[in-house]
Amino acid sequence: MESSPLISAGLPIALFIIMIGIGMTLTLRDFRQVAVYPKGMIVGTFAQILLMPMVAFGLAYLFGVAPAIAVGLVIIAACPGGTTSNLFVLLARGNIALSIVLTVSASLITILTLPLFTNMALQHFMGTEENISLPVAIGMLVRTRKPELARKAESLVSIFGGIVLAVLIVALLYGVRDQMWDLLKQAGPSTIALNVAGIALGLLAGRVAGLTQRESLAVAVELGVKNGTIGLMVTLTLLESSTMSIPAAVYGVLMFPIGFLLAMYGRKVIPKSNVAHADGES
Repeated sequence: MESSPLISAGLPIALFIIMIGIGMTLTLRDFRQVAVYPKGMIVGTFAQILLMPMVAFGLAYLFGVAPAIAVGLVIIAACPGGTTSNLFVLLARGNIALSIVLTVSASLITILTLPLFTNMALQHFMGTEENISLPVAIGMLVRTRKPELARKAESLVSIFGGIVLAVLIVALLYGVRDQMWDLLKQAGPSTIALNVAGIALGLLAGRVAGLTQRESLAVAVELGVKNGTIGLMVTLTLLESSTMSIPAAVYGVLMFPIGFLLAMYGRKVIPKSNVAHADGES
């Protein structure tokens, strides 16, 4: 399936803006911030950057999805979280500071790992590869030279990313409306399984590593709530495949209701007094 003129013309610009915006949130000082929460950061980053793509490879085989769907599944699994995951952690009374650190660390590492896992999936499932690069460094340069401008742009970029995600999902589903049911039957179960597996993996990893309940919840949300916009941009713009984009589109819709359920769970098991006590100690 070929993308529409709107997608082929507008998405490269949107991708450029969003990746620069992500870069604007990053500075070299963020590396020192990550060290404040070493155990939670190590566990969460390892699970988010390495385990989630491996889980996606396994689910692609388990569900026997088409090669293009399998590639799309790996791509969304390799995407970092974002401001949405930070919001859900806040709502769930999780450790918001750890969530922000994990978002930062994943965004830094994803510059390298997203192209790597994308090419691994392309080679493994389709026998091809692509040269993929993300213009994050430009945003980091803006942050270094014009910090005030970068700070003002952060919220605008977040809003822009959310709008683009919504428009992309609607446009994509409309573009494949004749094949939508077949594609959803192929991608839906594996994508749902990926989302649930990410949350379960985060909670399990936190428990095994001896993290607090709030830290474990932050890791779980970071693994379960992905930046679907980046996944759609990579598949539609750089790879020019509507089929590969289906997992990212399904995930982008699905993660919101599941994220709210996780937030409700967090508010049920974590008393408000625990959050206030932790904030008072910081």
